[in-house]
Amino acid sequence: MGNEVVLTAEQLALYRSPSFSIDEVTFELLKGDIVSIVGANGSGKSTVLRLLTKLIDPDSGCVLLDGRQIAEMSRKVIAQKLTMLPQVHDHHIDLTVYDLIKHGRNPYLKWYETTDEGDRQAIDFAVSATNLEQLKYRPLHSLSGGERQRAWIAMSLAQTPEILLLDEPTTYLDISHQLEVMELIRRLNKENGITIVMILHDLNQAAKYSHRLIAMKNGTIVRQGTPGEMFNKEFFKEVFEIDATIYHDEETPFFIPRSSLLKQRSEKKAVAGEKIISGG
Repeated sequence: MGNEVVLTAEQLALYRSPSFSIDEVTFELLKGDIVSIVGANGSGKSTVLRLLTKLIDPDSGCVLLDGRQIAEMSRKVIAQKLTMLPQVHDHHIDLTVYDLIKHGRNPYLKWYETTDEGDRQAIDFAVSATNLEQLKYRPLHSLSGGERQRAWIAMSLAQTPEILLLDEPTTYLDISHQLEVMELIRRLNKENGITIVMILHDLNQAAKYSHRLIAMKNGTIVRQGTPGEMFNKEFFKEVFEIDATIYHDEETPFFIPRSSLLKQRSEKKAVAGEKIISGG
């Protein structure tokens, strides 16, 4: 990791409905970071990723990419520096792996241009980095879940981005393919210097593969820091409303959930309600 700030969210706010909003989201992303955004479902994680990539515009606040407001940048220029891989992909599209990856060069091409030698080098790099040499002419729909996810990541790499945003990259994968994807992400960061922001539900994976964690709840950031700083009983109580025991494997913390505090609270409310009804 370096000290150079490559992406900044400043006081991002977005109002969608009385039940959902983003409020005062502020953080900096340093060059070479791997940052995982964690939090319960509905906490606003995916919305923040879309705000960072100009897929949606905030009601207030701004995003700075290399010190420039992305609101003033074209989507094509943004895509040459930053790319986002969403959670859901169409695995049934009629493309080979190579043709899918080739789509990653679109931000560099005018509508009438075809790929040149520089584009082909970028595509070959993406194929090699994701170990897809033996699969590049296979139809996308014929691949396993882990292989397909590598193909989509390769498409993003063909854009040669400096920053890669991933929305739940291990969703629907079995544990072996999850680890395969996470090791790929770590290698892309370490060997190719790609700065990464990802949303993960598996907190132990987030702790193992991230330099920093950002925790969201009810549309705002409630905690951020290294996994070692974040993993404590208070963090799990505040963010996930669970009681957890924290362990360490060498320097990496991991947790085992013990009980849901939601259940305990509902039981206490039920007991209190019975006392009121009975006059106790």
